[in-house]
Amino acid sequence: MRKNAAGPAGKTTPEAKGRGKIREYAEAFAVALLIALLVRTFVVQAFKIPSGSMEKTLLVGDHIFVNKFLYGYHLPLTKGRVLGYSKPVKGDIIVFVFPEDPGKDFIKRVIAVPGDTVEIRQKRVLLNGTPIEEKYSRFADGNTIDGFVRTRDNMEKITVPPGKYFVMGDNRDRSYDSRFWGFVDEDAILGKAMVIYFSIDWSLEVRWYEVWRYPELVRWDRVGDVLR
Repeated sequence: MRKNAAGPAGKTTPEAKGRGKIREYAEAFAVALLIALLVRTFVVQAFKIPSGSMEKTLLVGDHIFVNKFLYGYHLPLTKGRVLGYSKPVKGDIIVFVFPEDPGKDFIKRVIAVPGDTVEIRQKRVLLNGTPIEEKYSRFADGNTIDGFVRTRDNMEKITVPPGKYFVMGDNRDRSYDSRFWGFVDEDAILGKAMVIYFSIDWSLEVRWYEVWRYPELVRWDRVGDVLR
């Protein structure tokens, strides 16, 4: 015989109260999960820096937040973006789907936008015919590579087509970027890198059981840095 959830005089039994609490927790968890998914999809997403191509702006082990709504959204099976507040401008650090492997996300700096001409001479970038000052760039190799039409150090003048962007890593001699594989399509852009929310240096010699030394791994001076 089935037992009623309510006891005498309509009072709720402990069993019913327990089921009600579980349901409340489940609903709260589902709502929190939905909000987290919506935020990750449409507002902000966290990324970890795996390589040194953007040193010293970004280091291996930096964790960053990327603004996903600033440039708007790309709808599947369509061209262009919707609901965007602005377009990428020169100097923006962007995260995008790597053209040669859609399963990978890359992060680079925008050097030239649609309509610009860009040229590289002996490591020096010329934008619309004028050398640009790049305080953020660094070179791991003091030598230059000559004798080729297009290399990391020299590139003939090209014009950025509509809907495309020319990007480079700040660590010029250690970056695989538009110099080698071409332009980034605006539909492949995921968002603009905004801030470092955490940074950890795994190269330090701290043994796994030395828990008390774990804080030494954190680059506290980088936490909260706004990316420019």
